[in-house]
Amino acid sequence: MLPVIALVGRPNVGKSTLFNQLTKTRDALVADYSGLTRDRKYGEGRCDEQRFMVIDTGGITGEEAGIDAAMAAQSLAAIDEADVVLLMVDGRAGLQVGDQSLVRLLRERNKPFELVVNKIDGVGEDVAASDFHSLGVAKLHTIAATHNRGVRAMISDVMVPFGDTESETDEGGSGIRVAVVGRPNVGKSTLVNRLLGEDRVVVFDQPGTTRDSVFIEYERHGHAYTLIDTAGVRRRKNVKETVEKFSIVKTLKAIDQANVVILLMDAHEGVVEQDLHLLGQCIEAGRGLVVALNKWDGMESDERERVKVELQRRLLFVDYADIHFISALHGTGVGHLYDSIHGAYESATRKLTTPRLTQLLEDIVSSHPPPVVGGRRVKLRYAHMGGHNPPRIVIHGNSTDNLPQSYVRYLENSFRRHLELSGTPIRIELRTGDNPYAGRRNKLTERQVQRRRRMMSHIKKSEKKRKQKKTQ
Repeated sequence: MLPVIALVGRPNVGKSTLFNQLTKTRDALVADYSGLTRDRKYGEGRCDEQRFMVIDTGGITGEEAGIDAAMAAQSLAAIDEADVVLLMVDGRAGLQVGDQSLVRLLRERNKPFELVVNKIDGVGEDVAASDFHSLGVAKLHTIAATHNRGVRAMISDVMVPFGDTESETDEGGSGIRVAVVGRPNVGKSTLVNRLLGEDRVVVFDQPGTTRDSVFIEYERHGHAYTLIDTAGVRRRKNVKETVEKFSIVKTLKAIDQANVVILLMDAHEGVVEQDLHLLGQCIEAGRGLVVALNKWDGMESDERERVKVELQRRLLFVDYADIHFISALHGTGVGHLYDSIHGAYESATRKLTTPRLTQLLEDIVSSHPPPVVGGRRVKLRYAHMGGHNPPRIVIHGNSTDNLPQSYVRYLENSFRRHLELSGTPIRIELRTGDNPYAGRRNKLTERQVQRRRRMMSHIKKSEKKRKQKKTQ
């Protein structure tokens, strides 16, 4: 097991900035905004030959209420999980009451921790650290996380008790990556907690509670999963805060990183335009798709029928995706999502041989041949696998550039039906064989050159005689 380091402190002391420096990524959102991080975020860091896990947490003030209380609970859970805690303080702001409260909290929990004084740039190490010696912490580090100053020396000192971790390998892998996407406040975080069986992410009755994409690895019935909770995506005109714009970018990136996407919609509102926009993003990314309508409990029978008719009408173009009617709050129908997830993942990653695809192509073409374009019929000769997630079928032939898009859709639907693929789109890639003689000129022999000259001379004489007869 890799050592686990938790970053805790008051809001806006630089925890996410240090997280990005340690993991060499930009996974954590960073902005001059208090309370930006709300959920625990995990990442892997490396220092020389030592590897470790880092947990970024939300800020703790000691006076939490409402959503801040849920954020504090996430931070306390991270403290319990960690082998060592890095308590971060603001060197420019000096010692605060919240810093003292956190020191008392860590001592009460008997958790090993070290003090990290951040933002020493422009202040000086001695000046920045002077106020914090009164806390009586054994180990104190001074850094400037924004400029990566002192970070390497600090983490090297922290990792001394754990020894060399280079030889340790991860067990099990990340498994199936499942992203939960949808509009704000449709119940994404509630569904994630229900799938996990614990309050892993912050749930609050307020749109925009989740601001960052949270990756959570877990196991269920011997299968490994990585669950991705994402921020809600609203229409562009309703996005005002810069932080929310970053969150939307993270959500779209999470869709690209996932194997299967669960598109969560509010059953009470039905299918709205923003749901269709998100659906288009999932299809464009080519990811496996599962549609889930949340808050199904409490709806009248006639209202349920109305929603089902609307789904049939508006989601006709994604008829390959399974649709589930669930209640994330009470757990109704949530367990059935796993069957669709596994079905979509298996279909998206299935290996198909060239002989089988070619035989299927011949059967499909024989039942409905390609149209005649420009007086010539498009010929499709053979097919092979070109990639996975989504399945990409490469078809070779003649004049494939002239094949209408309607026939390409016919090929997609036919391959999906014959191969029994569910929950995943199919990509058809057409390739036309090159003419091996294109651009090549036949080189004449000496005898052929002489014969050509005699022929041209004979043609010229004949033309001359014909003109003379006309003039006479």
